[in-house]
Amino acid sequence: MKCCVVTLGCQMNQSDSERIRSVIEAAGFEMTDNEEEASLIGVVACSVRQKAIDKVYSKIQKWNKWKSQRPLITFVSGCILPADEVKFLGLFDLLFRMSELPELPTMLAQCGITTEFSVRNQTVELHREDERTDFWQVDPTYTSSFEAFVPVQNGCDKFCSFCAVPYTRGREVSRASTEILQEVEKLIANDVKAITLLGQNVNSYGQDKPDDEISFAQLLRKVGELGEASGKEFWVYFTSPHPRDMTRDVIEAIADYDCLAKQIHLPVQSGDEKLLRRMNRNHSIEAYLTIVDDIRELLPTATIFTDIIVGFTGESEEQFENTSDLMKKVKFNMVYVARYSPRVGARASRWKDDITLEQKSERLARLSDVLKETSSAHNQTMIGKTYRVLVERADKRMEGALASRTEGKLLVRIIDASEDLIGTFQNVKITSAVSLSLTGELV
Repeated sequence: MKCCVVTLGCQMNQSDSERIRSVIEAAGFEMTDNEEEASLIGVVACSVRQKAIDKVYSKIQKWNKWKSQRPLITFVSGCILPADEVKFLGLFDLLFRMSELPELPTMLAQCGITTEFSVRNQTVELHREDERTDFWQVDPTYTSSFEAFVPVQNGCDKFCSFCAVPYTRGREVSRASTEILQEVEKLIANDVKAITLLGQNVNSYGQDKPDDEISFAQLLRKVGELGEASGKEFWVYFTSPHPRDMTRDVIEAIADYDCLAKQIHLPVQSGDEKLLRRMNRNHSIEAYLTIVDDIRELLPTATIFTDIIVGFTGESEEQFENTSDLMKKVKFNMVYVARYSPRVGARASRWKDDITLEQKSERLARLSDVLKETSSAHNQTMIGKTYRVLVERADKRMEGALASRTEGKLLVRIIDASEDLIGTFQNVKITSAVSLSLTGELV
């Protein structure tokens, strides 16, 4: 029997999907990327954005039509709003939360999976009985041999007015640091080259267990110590931090260890103070710029990425310009700009969405122009210099080239290189640069 799992949304969902794969494979299924040959199809959904939810409905409508032609069981899990859960219950055969993942084999058996599966199911013992409700106890089936995601925290206590995450994933819960470090140590032993620590507010790690857990800065230092002891080359990233919890000791930790990558993704969402208050971000522009100054001081080679929302409820032209001005001041290397769309459950969904789609699109285009200008200026300074890169895949846009990334996650296309280099570190001399990518040759 074969199973296909479709993953939507962020890296946290991808990490969840890897654990779902482990349980399904242990239950006797062979994984496939081909939906048409699978007898079990699932989707790891994302309620944070309407576009992702629309994809779920499109998928399940197609899958349910297939049921008239062949036996098929469908399931859904992931980051789902309560309102979407209610709708999905009538469309999917199974709906489970990630905390219920260890019970998935039993759920499938109750759906009438074959006797062979039921026999296999008796041997699926993931961990001790008292831990079976904790999906972090499930060892993931990594989808890459050289990149891996390691969850350190789940949920969110920030309640930004535009965001549904606290309603889809619940309150913040920190994973045991001993488990995190064990997983990282295994990945290092297996020569994984890039490790990303995941959490909705990763730098608030440990705050929910002040008497039992270390801080995020301390966790980074322990990961750094593992790297030093191993003598191996790899880069460790984390996403996403919240400016409210970003402290100088986190940046100091990154500066002290070679394996902690010199790249910071620090979502700002808006460059206007009033709008930040409406978003319930609980940080000021001044505080944000202080963090940027600390990064520039302690990590002079670091790249800085951010997230910005355009067209949030009530955003005036002046407020938008404040965001544009902030982008010009910080000179981000990458900005992920999203047009605001209300999400049911988030507080702002009760407010009038009074910025037209045309206005949102126009503002997004203007910020894209700012990014191209600042990114291009930085990338031009890299021409003629040699950088260490991790080769990721064959490039999709340049035939015969490989796509790689610097430690700062800047895209570098390597010309005339063999695909045997995928998953390895290489030295590349930059020969040309545009706004969001570079081109180079192997040294």
